[in-house]
Amino acid sequence: MLKIRAIFINTFREAIRDKILYNLLIFALLIIGCSILLGTLTIGEQQKIIKDMGLASISIFGTLIAVFIGIGLVYKEIDRKTIYNIFSKPVHRYQFIIGKYLGLILTLFVNVLIMAVVFLSIVYFMDGVVGFSLIQAIFLIFLELMLITAVALLFSTFTTPTLSAIFTLAIYVIGHLSGDLKVFGAKAEQVWVRYVTQFLYYVIPNLENFNIKGLVVYNLSLPDHFFLFSFLYGILYICIVLFFSIFIFERRNFK
Repeated sequence: MLKIRAIFINTFREAIRDKILYNLLIFALLIIGCSILLGTLTIGEQQKIIKDMGLASISIFGTLIAVFIGIGLVYKEIDRKTIYNIFSKPVHRYQFIIGKYLGLILTLFVNVLIMAVVFLSIVYFMDGVVGFSLIQAIFLIFLELMLITAVALLFSTFTTPTLSAIFTLAIYVIGHLSGDLKVFGAKAEQVWVRYVTQFLYYVIPNLENFNIKGLVVYNLSLPDHFFLFSFLYGILYICIVLFFSIFIFERRNFK
């Protein structure tokens, strides 16, 4: 645990110094702030606009932070040759992966917390109350970001940062369109298309399980056990992705 903790703290310190992190965070806060201006231009829809843009900003910019920092977690260590120094010490490769992942999760948590505090402050100022459903929505967004981070880390264990970014963003897009993908496959005439779409539907994470922005904006109640299901689904998928990350990294040759 001490070795994981050391890698985890070092990763957080390194990530927090990344300039792109501050650029994305500042831009996200500006977008959240601009939601007030857009809300005033829409009569009777002010609260809905603010909630919709605020949650969308946290989700989108959180994803960008997860991708652009996560894809270089392993590659930077290999490129700088510092990974040889790490493994010359009694550090196992699984400890390295877990420590790197936890370090980025802490970075994400700090950034999401800052965006959430600003967003909820605006909601409270404009509406006079902060609904518990908003807290749930932000928590599910963070859970989704944890999953995207695990996916970015998985790709970073065996490919370049550019390809890792492309693959991770592709997973993000397809993950939010998995329901449409399943419908498309069911209507396809070619048998192979149906098999491929079914395979992608069950293998790629269904990120819509973490998306309750529409329900929150329109003050609709969540389906029974939806939150618990989404939480368990996210944790299970993260564990599976991390397992494959460790499996691949354990067998990688750095010579």
